[in-house]
Amino acid sequence: MTGHLAALGAALAWTLASGLWRSLSSRGSALALNAAKNGIACLIFLPVLVSLPWQDNRSAVGLLLLSGVVGIAAGDSFYLAALRRLGTRRTLTVEALGPVLATLGSVVLMGESLEGSAWIGAAMVTAAVVLVAGPSDAISRDGAGLALAFLAVISGLAGAFLAREVLISSTLTPLQTASVRLCGGWAGLLPLLRWKGEAMRHWISPFGVRMVLATVLGTNLGIALQQFVFQQMPVGPGVTLMGTAPVMALVIGRFEGDPIQPRGIAAALLAVSGVALTSTTAL
Repeated sequence: MTGHLAALGAALAWTLASGLWRSLSSRGSALALNAAKNGIACLIFLPVLVSLPWQDNRSAVGLLLLSGVVGIAAGDSFYLAALRRLGTRRTLTVEALGPVLATLGSVVLMGESLEGSAWIGAAMVTAAVVLVAGPSDAISRDGAGLALAFLAVISGLAGAFLAREVLISSTLTPLQTASVRLCGGWAGLLPLLRWKGEAMRHWISPFGVRMVLATVLGTNLGIALQQFVFQQMPVGPGVTLMGTAPVMALVIGRFEGDPIQPRGIAAALLAVSGVALTSTTAL
């Protein structure tokens, strides 16, 4: 049950941080913002990184660094780029493939046995996210945007499966694996950036304060909880539960002047039902 609660907690952390990131999206490129948040998160987790038994876990650390490069550096960048091309609704429609693909990957790649309720729950959460996204008839008009969104899903899941492998085969804790993954994500982006002196002024401005708050909530806390989920339960059910973030955002949207529509109510009911079915899988 702790893994299920952690998954829902991660979804809530990402949902709450999303409003802060929306206010920052115009302040820099997707790569720059991604690298900045990962760099801040690494600094916050520095005590964990310093105390990590690197020599005794070389292969595990290598897999985690690769997981960070693939899932965080590449995956988050693809996602942000897709948002700019397709918009939030259409990108979410593609992202809704995540729970079903994660459930399939748990069986095919990890050899984990899942009950039928896990598949039904994944399908219901997927349907809920599609309802949140709304009509997406024009999604195929931008092939590049569609490809970026799909790459974001695949990259994120690849990083998740690598992290799951380390968590079930080593003695590293979820906090330690989250720290190494973030370090890998940050290092993977550095060669692609051209840092400018004036960018440092943002770190001591209100913009910088919002970035730190969004990073602590959505990156440090969110990924730490995510790693705990991958330690406690298969990737498929875990991703399904964490995939409820867009539905949670419906409640926050109400306070931002975006009232809940009948479509949102239906999505919430589907998501809750899907979470209930998924939660019974690993109990």
